[in-house]
Amino acid sequence: MLAIGPLFPSVAGSQGEVMPLHRAWWVAAVTALIIIGAGACATTAGLLVTPLHHEFGWSHGTISAAASVNLVLYGLTAPFGAAAMDRFGLRRTVTAALLLIACGAALTTWMTAAWQFVLGWGVLVGTGCGALATTFAALVADRWFAARRGLVSGVLTAATVFGQFALLPVFALLTDFDRRAATGALVGIALLVAPLAWAVLRDSPADVGLLPYGATRPVPRPPTAPLSRAVRALPLRRGSFWLLASAFAICGASTNGIMWTHFTPAAHDHGMPVGIASSLLAVVGVVNVLGTVGSGWLTDRLDPRLLLTACFALRGVSLALLPWLFGPVVRPGMVAFVVVFGLLDVATVPPIIALCRRLHGADGPIVFGWINVAHQLGAGALAFLGGLVRDVAGGYAPLWPAAGALCLIAAVLVLRIPATLRGSAPRELAGDRARC
Repeated sequence: MLAIGPLFPSVAGSQGEVMPLHRAWWVAAVTALIIIGAGACATTAGLLVTPLHHEFGWSHGTISAAASVNLVLYGLTAPFGAAAMDRFGLRRTVTAALLLIACGAALTTWMTAAWQFVLGWGVLVGTGCGALATTFAALVADRWFAARRGLVSGVLTAATVFGQFALLPVFALLTDFDRRAATGALVGIALLVAPLAWAVLRDSPADVGLLPYGATRPVPRPPTAPLSRAVRALPLRRGSFWLLASAFAICGASTNGIMWTHFTPAAHDHGMPVGIASSLLAVVGVVNVLGTVGSGWLTDRLDPRLLLTACFALRGVSLALLPWLFGPVVRPGMVAFVVVFGLLDVATVPPIIALCRRLHGADGPIVFGWINVAHQLGAGALAFLGGLVRDVAGGYAPLWPAAGALCLIAAVLVLRIPATLRGSAPRELAGDRARC
């Protein structure tokens, strides 16, 4: 292995010799920090519902509409973000996305009209975060790692969740003080992470004279493709794509759509303080790290279809029971729900990425981007419908069992996904297992 330089510390080898830590792990670490910064935007919308309602008198439906635009654009941008990284490079695309987030959050900080909220939070922040979605994590894992891809995918996915929830109690306190303090903090985070992205990220190990982690021979770098590749890679005629997309749409509806947008105001409707409700979501995020990393580890060893089925089925049961767990104080049942939901929440992503790689080869990251579009369309639909239900019915009670039933449907859809495409063999999956 080529020396990496003093920027990268050394570790002890199996025989006691000093070996440089492969740069892939540093790229993964910086990628995780970037994803954490972008992920902090995802759950902030739920904290803004009540302050904006009181400050401007906007209805829950109006506020949810901006959150819905954010979620939908988050998904729609993902495949084009992956293609842009392929065309213009990782660090250029990632830095531009972080600056876009900073601009959108800054506009939200000083807005006075609903259309400004839709533009700043919905369009600018949604587009910037979409470019840094899990397709970014999949691209880094595929380019920099030949071994441990499932584990790295799980860790980077967990970074998204960590960003969404670890900072949530802090943002809740800032929102209680002034909603502008929370959105201003997002501006600061994006501007701090952007220079780090520019300094460390590279398009591939070959750019610094290295092989991907775990590779024993050079890996040819695919030729730069135009942005139209994002459209050409869309496998509309494959039933496996539609099964995955439908299941992931339900995944988005039952997480981003209902939990991250409406859990805090729903808990507040039952007398629970906003800070405590946000702390419960933070616990979900902490447990999510364990669940997602564990899912990545299992994805390298088990059939990802069975892992997905189990995740969806158990999530459905937990959501169906949630209406009976709300109250002004945190009871043991709610603690159990938070732990179970946290373990299952983003545990769906590593097996989805593995299935995309298995079924679609080199186009796997871009195909996953399109499947993520379905995830965010489902999230946006339920985020918007949740606000309407709250305005019309005066509460969120019907949403939770409906989301649980959808998750059970997703479990059935996953079982219908083929193990491989007709005429192909899961050689890459077998190779991943052999390298573990």
